[in-house]
Amino acid sequence: MEFSLFAHMERLTPDQPHEKLYEEFLSLCKLADDGGMRAIWTGEHHGMEFTIAPNPFLTLVDLAHHTKNVRLGTGTVIAPFWHPIKLAGEAAAADLMTGGRIELGVARGAYSYEYERLMPGLEAWEAGQRMRETAPLLRPLWQGDCEHHGGFYNFPATTSAPKPLQENGPPIWIAARDPNSHQFGVHQGFNIQVTPLWQGMEEIESLMDRFNDACATYDGPRPKVMLLHHTYVASDGDDAALAAQELSRFYCYFGAWFQNKRAVSKGLIAELSEEEMAANKMMAPENMARDLTIGTAQDVIDRLKRYEDLGYDEFSFWIDSGMSHERKTASLNRFIDDVMPAFG
Repeated sequence: MEFSLFAHMERLTPDQPHEKLYEEFLSLCKLADDGGMRAIWTGEHHGMEFTIAPNPFLTLVDLAHHTKNVRLGTGTVIAPFWHPIKLAGEAAAADLMTGGRIELGVARGAYSYEYERLMPGLEAWEAGQRMRETAPLLRPLWQGDCEHHGGFYNFPATTSAPKPLQENGPPIWIAARDPNSHQFGVHQGFNIQVTPLWQGMEEIESLMDRFNDACATYDGPRPKVMLLHHTYVASDGDDAALAAQELSRFYCYFGAWFQNKRAVSKGLIAELSEEEMAANKMMAPENMARDLTIGTAQDVIDRLKRYEDLGYDEFSFWIDSGMSHERKTASLNRFIDDVMPAFG
């Protein structure tokens, strides 16, 4: 099993300078590169200080100047916000500028807050259909003279300009959850990224079952499957308990953004009270400790061995958490120094 880092800038209060947050983001990415991780993934989000990532290609091109070996992935672009020709061209340009290091993760998007602002009236089902029309067009556009007449997009013969540096273009990953999305991704020959969030080992197993079921009805080479999971490598039990509390707070805010019912001002959602967070039993710290990849180095190794035994090809260390930069750095260092060597 290989390892990667999934990271963004995240701003909790108005007094945090964006330039300092970007410096901290860069330092984590450099650490991942120096530590031998396979890839860095960063996504696309709009108008949200919770996750600051308006254009992943811009970020990845800059990261190419600060790193040496690591692959650079979009985790993920929101397909409905991109015309297929534009997405193919920008992905190819980024691949050219990074020396052929781009990997392209694609998803339908998850936040109705973003749909309201970029494509008013868009619902999750239509977003998924747009993604399914867009992703299969990317390789033909990179190859050239792709003509398309579909449900959402129509265009005459078009070729991506520039062409990507990688032969056949960057590897494509699809964010998948339900069986249909696994079937779609696998049968297109795309890799699969799964994000079980806070629902623990049962969902991690069920997502692999869906991937395996899709592979069983596909005649091509078996794609890769990546598990994206919140991770914290603790110095001891007390440190792990603190991380569970911090991730509980993160997920309370994640849920508030997802529900899209609270006021947002200048990109920051209305603050949650301690009482509101305590009332959210689903996101309680004890559930975070049970279901996320949290613990001492040996605890994390034991969990990762279970994921590896299930067949996951890559584990992506999701570091966004609302923690201080110092705590993120310490955890990632312990992951690189004390966890990764157990996997050769």
